[in-house]
Amino acid sequence: MILEVCVDDADGLAAAVEGGADRIELCSALALGGLTPSPGLIKQAVDCPVPVYAMIRPRSGDFVYSETAIRSMMDDIDCIRNHGLDGVVFGASLPDGRLDAEVLTALSSRAEGMGRTLHRAFDLVPEFDKAIDLAVRLGFERILTSGGAVTAPGGLAALHAITAYARDRIAIMPGAGINAANVADVLCIEGINEIHASCSMEIKVSGGPARKLGFETPGRRATATEIVRNLKHAIAHPR
Repeated sequence: MILEVCVDDADGLAAAVEGGADRIELCSALALGGLTPSPGLIKQAVDCPVPVYAMIRPRSGDFVYSETAIRSMMDDIDCIRNHGLDGVVFGASLPDGRLDAEVLTALSSRAEGMGRTLHRAFDLVPEFDKAIDLAVRLGFERILTSGGAVTAPGGLAALHAITAYARDRIAIMPGAGINAANVADVLCIEGINEIHASCSMEIKVSGGPARKLGFETPGRRATATEIVRNLKHAIAHPR
């Protein structure tokens, strides 16, 4: 069972590796759902001992992108390729929530030869089966999904159906709200071989000048080595 841990800074990257993560999703701004990581963080991930997939998401909000944003995503894919990371994570939607086949085809072509994960834009689609078929056709390795729910444990019924439909054509990787206390419920889904989690803890902030000037928000979270270890143990020894 592969545990992928999403991180958004250098300390989080080190903590995830030390805790035993099998793969890294490299981002910035996880509080916003994850954005494209900075060039500096990408460079620090080059020598990571486990595979690293970088998020390609140019802004927060929905996944309906302008031509300008798409060009930026193309350039970001080139940057990831040039640094030698293992893969990229991206998605794109139409205004009605369906996957944007045209944009995903263009991005997939740009990422040819790299590993590819379809992110939770998938969770917005009106029909999971059609979205799975498109992802398979475009050559994605996996789909990160909560089953359309706020958390993966809350979307178990849909995850069962999604995984059954996908069969062995593409990996389904549950993510969102998974921890050591509830991962056993997700592991009961037949065909699941990958789990995605942030393994983060809340960091208390001082509320000092940085907060007053808007540089710091309450509830900042950071990847924790012990939480990664605990989740790895829970995956290896489900109840």
